[in-house]
This record gives sequence, C-alpha cells and structure tokens, in this order.
Amino acid sequence: MFAERRRIASFPSLLLAAVLCIAGCVTSSMQPAARDLPWRHSRQLVLVIIADWNADHGRLRTYAREGGRWHAVNTPQPVTIGHAGAAWGLGLNETRGDGPIKREGDGRSAAGVFRIGDAFGYANHADTGLAYRAMQSSDYCIDVDGSPRYNRIVDANAVDANGSTEPMRRDLHLNGDQRYRLGFVIEHNAAGKRGAGSCIFAHLWQSPTDTTTGCTAMSDATMNPLLAWLKREDAPIFVLLPESEYARLHAQWDLPELETQR
Repeated sequence: MFAERRRIASFPSLLLAAVLCIAGCVTSSMQPAARDLPWRHSRQLVLVIIADWNADHGRLRTYAREGGRWHAVNTPQPVTIGHAGAAWGLGLNETRGDGPIKREGDGRSAAGVFRIGDAFGYANHADTGLAYRAMQSSDYCIDVDGSPRYNRIVDANAVDANGSTEPMRRDLHLNGDQRYRLGFVIEHNAAGKRGAGSCIFAHLWQSPTDTTTGCTAMSDATMNPLLAWLKREDAPIFVLLPESEYARLHAQWDLPELETQR
C-alpha cells in the first residue's frame, strides 16, 4: 500500500518531467535547423508575397534583423512579377512544396530564398550599399541554356554572347526601354543548371500593370530607397512565395510572421 501511494504521488512529477523532456527534445531538434540555415547571418530581407502560384503581382516588404528578430522597415509596396506567376527556383532553400518548378522561358518568377547579388544600371554610379555594375552596350545576360556562360552577365566584346536575347542596356537595344535603368540581381540558379531559368532580376517596371518574363518589377519610388538601404555586408536575401507556402514555411525558415506584414 505504501509503495502504491509512492507511485501515485510521483506521477505528477513524472508527467512534468516527460512534458519538459518532450519540449526540450522539440526545441533542440528545431535549433540545429535554424542554426544551419544558409541565410542565418543575413540581416536584411526583401520579401515579396503573392496570392498564389499564378498571380502576376504582389506586395514587397523589407525587414531588418536586430537582436535575432526581424523588424519591418517599410510599408508594403506593389510589384509585378512573371506574367505566368511563380515557380520554385534554385536558391538557398532545400525545402520545396507543391507548385511548379522554374524552367527557362516559362514566364514565371523564381520562388524561394535567394541571395541578392550586384546592383546594376545605366548610370556610372548609384546610391546603394551593394556592389554596383554600370552596364554598357555590349553587356548581355546569357539566356541560352546551351551556353557555358548560361545565366551570367558578360561583355560581348570580350566573350561570345552566343545568341542571347537579353541585352542589359535595353535603352540602347530596345527603343529606349528604361526597365534595366536600375535594378539588382536575384541569385536564382547561381550554378547555371541548364534549362533551370536565367537572368532573374529586380528592376523598374514599365507601368503598374505590365508584368515581366520572370523578374520582379517596381516603381522608381520603391527601387531607389530599396537600393539605398541594401548593404552587401548585411548579406541581404530576397524571398518570394505564395501566401500559403509562406504560412507553411516561415517558421522553419526563420522568417517574420505573416501577420506582421499587414
């Protein structure tokens, strides 16, 4: 009888210990994932949320990481994306879910987490903390997937542009087009996997109703302060996802709560 009482009396303690153990196991299993994220040291986030995979527009928000937490920097700004919507790209994230896969010429913007590369434009200089490349008439982004320079910006005076249809000085080649007057590289498919999609940028839009062939486009009023804010030493990342995928993945990917964006 005495032994039975001891067992009954100790049950709450055992239950509490089990709960604490489970909580500790869950916490410890989550910590390595956050610690191992390729963007764990990033302190700037450019986030684009779209309604679904086939949406051709969305909202852009920026966040800064301070003290291990993301804080909103600005109010949501409108952007347009690929005319066919978005598809999973090749970026920093390993996790994917349901949804199309990015392919060359599919008219979809790349979804996922990506490093932000160099800024570029028509002028000799730009107000930005990113590395900046002034584009020349001979600069092309290679969109020919059979080329050894696929998905790279090259000087056609120095190497063969191999039939690329993506001049970086659109103003000189395409009747004064200003869309690449200012922008930055979204590092999708950095390894140049054949057919996986190329030349993914953030750049200026032609109008609020004009979509892209796979980039993210915005107004001068959005681009100018965005470039001025971005700093390469803060290892900025670009994230584009449909609402449902963001809701599913943001905690796993150590990104801001969806509710904080509204």
